[in-house]
Amino acid sequence: MWFQKEIRLPAVKRGFHLITDLLTAQLPELENYRVGLAHIFIKHTSASLCINEDADPTVRQDFESHFNHIVPENAPYYRHTMEGPDDMPAHLKAALLGSSVTVPISDGEFNMGTWQGVYLCEHRNHASKRTVVVTLQGEGY
Repeated sequence: MWFQKEIRLPAVKRGFHLITDLLTAQLPELENYRVGLAHIFIKHTSASLCINEDADPTVRQDFESHFNHIVPENAPYYRHTMEGPDDMPAHLKAALLGSSVTVPISDGEFNMGTWQGVYLCEHRNHASKRTVVVTLQGEGY
């Protein structure tokens, strides 16, 4: 069985933000799946998704620091600069991390590791709300 839903995420500041609980709260349909996959796709080119540690917030801070180091603002070779100094770096960061994640579903819940969570990786300084498309596929009860 298949199910698809768009979820509007709240606007957040630049950085790496856990959205696992928000997704779960917006997807009561998960409980209908005995086994399956949740594909989560972000409909933006300056934000991304990834899965990583959900316990220690310094991990998310280190992600932000590292990505700012490897993809700096105001690089003299950027040509796409009309939308501000954070725009082209945001596109590059999103390309590095990707626009989707896939999470197994087992017994009506996301089946991730003990310390794993889904991150919204916001790469713009003043971003608006973001939208993700979640597609559930699997066998029901």
